[in-house]
Amino acid sequence: MSLINSYSQSLPQVSSSTSNTSAVTKSSVQSTTTITGNSFLDSIRLPEESVVPEANDQLLKQEDFFALLSQQLSMQDPFEPVDNDQMIAQMASFSTVDGISNLNEEILNLNTVMSSSQALQASGLVGRKVLIPSDTGAISAESSSMNGVISTPSAIDTISVSVQDATGQVIKTFTVDGSAGGNIDVSWDGLDKDGLPVEEGLYSIKASGKVDGESQDLAVSTYAHVSSVSLGTTATGAILNLRGVGGIKLSDVLAVSET
Repeated sequence: MSLINSYSQSLPQVSSSTSNTSAVTKSSVQSTTTITGNSFLDSIRLPEESVVPEANDQLLKQEDFFALLSQQLSMQDPFEPVDNDQMIAQMASFSTVDGISNLNEEILNLNTVMSSSQALQASGLVGRKVLIPSDTGAISAESSSMNGVISTPSAIDTISVSVQDATGQVIKTFTVDGSAGGNIDVSWDGLDKDGLPVEEGLYSIKASGKVDGESQDLAVSTYAHVSSVSLGTTATGAILNLRGVGGIKLSDVLAVSET
């Protein structure tokens, strides 16, 4: 305390003008500057508040182009004025740029309207089953079986089918007649090899057959129940939310079943 008192006594007297300046300084930065109570120390303290300039998007609008054109006309050489053809060409360029900007805005609005319209149309699929390019389906209390389609490059006498759980363990195996070729319907009743109902969860249907004398894996698509529809984005379009499977784009749907 003695050191502080002796230091305070040795400080020079501060004039009224300095006090007024410090008062103004304190009022301008009081939101971020700590006040010590000493008028001399407060007057020499630098403000801690920094001024952040407003963001500039650096985009030139039509008004900016016309301002540049006006500046060009006002600063031109009177002995060599701007040619009329050049002026008309510049104004035509400005109009073209403005037209392209307006066109982009209209296209964005049109995409938004189309996305909403697509989602409204896709809402008619709620409660129905759609064929998706995936060999995985869901077994639940509402759907205790799985149906799908096996795509074959040619007629195959016998197609071997295996059902696997989420861990890859084989639950059941059976065969399907593929002599018709093309897309072959496949159905699994949801029972394991012992004839007992399997637990709820995700299961995969794998298929293989001999093509030109060699065993080959075949593509399998499965049916899934549509529970709801999401708007999605302009890039993805409407999203179908499938029970137990997840979401899929409407454009990826291969077929729609009757039930």
